[in-house]
Amino acid sequence: MAEKPIFLTPAGRAKLEAELETLRTVRRAQVAERIHSAKEEGDILENSAYDEAKNEQAFVEGRIMTIEQMLKNAVMIDETRASDIVGIGSFVTVMERGDDDDEVYQIVGSAEADPTRGRISNESPVGRALLGKRVGEEVQVKIPDGVRHLRITEIR
Repeated sequence: MAEKPIFLTPAGRAKLEAELETLRTVRRAQVAERIHSAKEEGDILENSAYDEAKNEQAFVEGRIMTIEQMLKNAVMIDETRASDIVGIGSFVTVMERGDDDDEVYQIVGSAEADPTRGRISNESPVGRALLGKRVGEEVQVKIPDGVRHLRITEIR
């Protein structure tokens, strides 16, 4: 079965690569030292420091595997592309029906989503609704409180 593509901006890829490097070179060594120190304390069967260090080791190794898989399946987003259709990487300005304030979203992959910074996933309800649309089109997005009606006013 094919792996799901992970859409990343160049900055998002660089951030993951930096995290991976830190995990491999710094965190692994720190955890190994903690395990070694805990073993020197004696009986590892009743040693909470040893258990904590082993749990941390499992977390670090799991995160390394996750990032490696994400980078393996990475599809780079071209943020410089100009288009009149919303796609991954687009900055989309929308106006909600009955509201005079514009909202700007960048459509990114789920690995880089940060709604507080206006970066929404292509898999989110709003992101899915906006993909493939043009300026002037309106989309309806079901949310827990009802339905949002968004009109696209700009794509860049």
